[in-house]
Amino acid sequence: MRPENKAEREAQIAEAAYAVLGEKGFAGLSMLAVAKRAKASNETLYRWYGDKIGLFRALILRNAEQVTAQLETLPERGAGREVLEALGAALLDMLLSPRAVALNRAAAADASDTLGAVLAEAGRGTVFPRLLSVFERLCAAGEVGGPPEEAAALWVDLLVGDWQLRLVTGAMRVPDAAARAARVRRAADAVLG
Repeated sequence: MRPENKAEREAQIAEAAYAVLGEKGFAGLSMLAVAKRAKASNETLYRWYGDKIGLFRALILRNAEQVTAQLETLPERGAGREVLEALGAALLDMLLSPRAVALNRAAAADASDTLGAVLAEAGRGTVFPRLLSVFERLCAAGEVGGPPEEAAALWVDLLVGDWQLRLVTGAMRVPDAAARAARVRRAADAVLG
């Protein structure tokens, strides 16, 4: 299979998997259900992802790509506020998306903590080091004070707060664009020197 065809096929499988996960949760996310939804062979899913946990990891990485792609477009130089606002908007878009909510619900419902570990490794473990590099640059430029890791962690805490948890538990709806923009500005204000 040509690389472009494989990438397209992987995207179709991911869409099917997100749909099954959203409808049935992780317990209903079987390789067979995803294969049927994607009109793919069960063998292809096992060959590409190994097992259901491997598929879950691939879904998390695909979702995290939304933010890592945004990181690639950030200018090497520029005002810290612009960088943090663009990055904050992308991070909130990803973390508050229906996909992220479904992935987090699955991890929260897993008594073995396996899915939580996968989520931490493939999600935060992929995104946070990239965020840290942005904060290292902003700290070196004197735009953000403190050790970069502490500044980045504080910014994420202020940006996300309990919104993701409240969405996962159904305690709130996705905040509108104005509320999200205000949250992005407030988090940037708190860390910019």
